[in-house]
Amino acid sequence: MAVEDSVAQDQLRAFIERIERMEEEKAAIAADIKEIYAEAKGNGFDTKILRKIVAIRKQDANERMEQEALLELYMSALGMVEAP
Repeated sequence: MAVEDSVAQDQLRAFIERIERMEEEKAAIAADIKEIYAEAKGNGFDTKILRKIVAIRKQDANERMEQEALLELYMSALGMVEAP
């Protein structure tokens, strides 16, 4: 029984250490991304728009078209744009 406990402890420790390494890498990548946005801002780009474009590019084309159609429909219903 003690051997099984030792194996389970070793596995648990290995999982935790792997997660910790990934968390460190994730923090480093997040810092790199932040620097890129700061550089873009320094060159006159609007970072809110850049973030929106990144989010849009992650979407499936059909999902994006559906969201855009719904947005246009809702805005039209609120009198914010002319009806299609």
